[in-house]
Amino acid sequence: MKISLVTGVLVLVCLDFALGAQASTKLAPGKSPQDAASVNDQLAIEYMKLDKLAIAQEFAERALDEDPHNANVQMTAGIVYERLESTAKADRAYESAAKIGKNDPNILNTYAGYLCRRHRIGEGEALFVKVAKNPAYQTPEVAYMNAGVCMRGTNDLAAEGYFRQALALRATMPEAMLQLADLMFERGDPDQAALIVQRYLGTNPANPDILWLGVKAQRKLGDEAVAADYVRRLQKEFPDSQQARSLQSAPPR
Repeated sequence: MKISLVTGVLVLVCLDFALGAQASTKLAPGKSPQDAASVNDQLAIEYMKLDKLAIAQEFAERALDEDPHNANVQMTAGIVYERLESTAKADRAYESAAKIGKNDPNILNTYAGYLCRRHRIGEGEALFVKVAKNPAYQTPEVAYMNAGVCMRGTNDLAAEGYFRQALALRATMPEAMLQLADLMFERGDPDQAALIVQRYLGTNPANPDILWLGVKAQRKLGDEAVAADYVRRLQKEFPDSQQARSLQSAPPR
């Protein structure tokens, strides 16, 4: 959900006030360090959303000082450090989060994503599969889809298998459908890609990525009429998208 300009300014003012207040006061009477850590952790998350990473780091580190044995606090710090490209600190925080939250599939799913981004593909894949098989994890299709994304470019056959596992659990999952269609197109199978695009558009709202892929797949198949229809939709429904702007200079082939 987008935040209006006025609301966004109000949030910034409130958070800046909170930062100044916490810098000059001790822990409020009756509040535990864990309570303070929870507040600072949430403030770090809110500042990350606003892309104010230096302030997010300050709040995250306060939370770490107050409750270093909290997996969520460690995870937030890891995300902040990763975005700041402080790799060593990110490694430590993510690893601490995974160790403390070893029975929390949401923590492990986030850590698996980090492992993949750090090119520790085998570890990330194994952890995603472990999360998917955890009965406590409510959306195993998400973990399988993430495993597929992790494997793309390293083992595309395995990636395809994970996307299909995700779709077996939720047949209309848009992220898995898009990934599978894109993989089919990159593999040189525009017919399969086009079929998945059609199924996607029949069950999910359109977005620039799926329409762009539809244009490319239909042009590879030589069906200029269907490709032109996707072009019209892209330019009408998403005129400011990068894909629509690209069409103005050079049509995809």
